[in-house]
Amino acid sequence: MPDYKYLLIGGGMTADAAVQGIRAVDPNGSIGLLSAESHLPYNRPPLSKGLWKGDPVESIWRKTEAAGLVFHLGRQAKQFSAKDKKVIDDCGTVYTFDKLLLSTGGRVRRLPFGGDNIIYYRTLDDYGIYREKGVDVLPGETAAGVEGRSGRLAVVTKGGRSIEVDGVVAGIGIQPNVELAHVSGLKTGNGIVVNEFLQTSHPDIFAAGDAAEFYTPTLGKRLRVEHEDNANTMGRAAGENMASKGVPYHHLPFFYSDLFDLGYEAVGELDSRLETFADWKTPFREGVVYYLERSRVRGVLLWNTWGQVDNARKLIAEPGPFRPSDLKGRLPA
Repeated sequence: MPDYKYLLIGGGMTADAAVQGIRAVDPNGSIGLLSAESHLPYNRPPLSKGLWKGDPVESIWRKTEAAGLVFHLGRQAKQFSAKDKKVIDDCGTVYTFDKLLLSTGGRVRRLPFGGDNIIYYRTLDDYGIYREKGVDVLPGETAAGVEGRSGRLAVVTKGGRSIEVDGVVAGIGIQPNVELAHVSGLKTGNGIVVNEFLQTSHPDIFAAGDAAEFYTPTLGKRLRVEHEDNANTMGRAAGENMASKGVPYHHLPFFYSDLFDLGYEAVGELDSRLETFADWKTPFREGVVYYLERSRVRGVLLWNTWGQVDNARKLIAEPGPFRPSDLKGRLPA
């Protein structure tokens, strides 16, 4: 029966960051890492970026190392008892712990054939940037199904269009993996609910990463964020707090993406239902888009604008009031 001071369930970036957080506070406590994957922790973003461009597979590994760390790979936690501090995996092995971290991420959503799945990304099509790269954008179309035809695939849209393709990439997001937490009596909502110290409804059980629902005082609301910045910062904070550092997690994560030779970084709420003000240096190629609600900045999109993430966070934290004209040149491109 493996016995650990710290047991981590999940083997992704969050778990790796938690190991570093634990070791920053407690250099000796034993750590067990239980992961359904057969691989050691690795960086996820390069799977859809660097590796497709020919980067070597060796570049993705996190090189998770720590004295007293033991990996249990290819094992999935099936149940645990918060009262007895025991976890049982799918092979029947029982693990005991003092502190537990749930960083189980999410499950890929099932493609809802016949549903309302959007198959386009519409930001720049009016300016021909996608067409320059050989990409056709179909505004207003949604996928209704996929059929096999003579060794190829045909995507059928709700509008009745049939598009033959060699492959389909379904960018459909994930659902938070909360089943284990739910059946074990922990509070769940849009994820595993945690307090500002990343504790669940049981004080010795923590959660972090894609599946954790946390409160951000900057926005005054609870969030669940599926991205690298949150996985790394939240994982480390959870590890430190598991080791009794007791520091509130008030970080406002950012997320990013690259679109051919363009890219963006985004902070806060980017909701098309909010009032927006675009401060372009070059229309749709370089500038800043602000999202406002009741005269307060709720989100900032930095479009091909770099080095402004921290300033965007500070702006979102300001109470305002702001008019769109007040934001002209506020975060220079």
